Amino acid sequence: MTTKLDLKKQYRELYSPSAKECSVVDVPELNFLMIDGAGDPNTAVAYREALEALYAMSYTLKFLSKKEDGVDYVVMALEGLWWAEDMSSFATADKSQWQWTSMIMQPDHITAAHVATAREEVRRKKEPAALDQMRFEPFTEGLSVQIMHIGPYADEAPTIKRLHEFAADEGYELRDKHHEIYLGDPRRTAPERLRTVIRQPVAQMAS
Repeated sequence: MTTKLDLKKQYRELYSPSAKECSVVDVPELNFLMIDGAGDPNTAVAYREALEALYAMSYTLKFLSKKEDGVDYVVMALEGLWWAEDMSSFATADKSQWQWTSMIMQPDHITAAHVATAREEVRRKKEPAALDQMRFEPFTEGLSVQIMHIGPYADEAPTIKRLHEFAADEGYELRDKHHEIYLGDPRRTAPERLRTVIRQPVAQMAS
C-alpha cells in the first residue's frame, strides 16, 4: 500500500501562518533542492531555467519515491531566498541587482542516491539548462518571524515592513536572507488571491 505524505500539513506552523498576525517560529533542518542565481526574476532567463530544473527534479523524485519506496507525497511549494550585495538596491526594488536561491523542500526519506537517479532520468528526458547547477542539501533557518501575505507579489512591501517592525518590537534583530514561500500558482490564481509566506530569520538583540 502506498503511503501519501503532505508535508504542508506536517509542517503546518511553517507553511500556514496567519495573515493577520506575525509569529515567531523555530525552523528545523530541512532538505532542499537548491539553485543559486542573480537578476530580476521577472526577466532573468536564469530564474526561469532554475524553476524548470527544480520542478522537473521534484516531480521525478516524487514518482521515483512512489515506485521504489511506496511513498507518495505532494510536491512542495517553490521557495526563494532573496538578498543583494548592496542592500540599498534590495530596499529600492532594483531587481536587476538581486541575488537569489530558488528551492523546493524534499521529504526526509529522499536521499542523495534518489537525487542522483532522478538527475540522470531528467537529463535523459528533458536536460533542463540549470540541471547541473542544482544541489541537494540540508538548510537550517532557526529562529525566524513570519506572516502570510495575500495579494500580488508587487504589493509585499507593507507586509514586509510590518514583519520587520514586529521583530524589532519583540526584541529581535534581522539576520541572513529574506525568505518567501509561494503557495499559489500565478498562472492559475488571480493576483489578489495569491498566498505567500514572508519569513525573516532573526536573532535576539544584544542587551
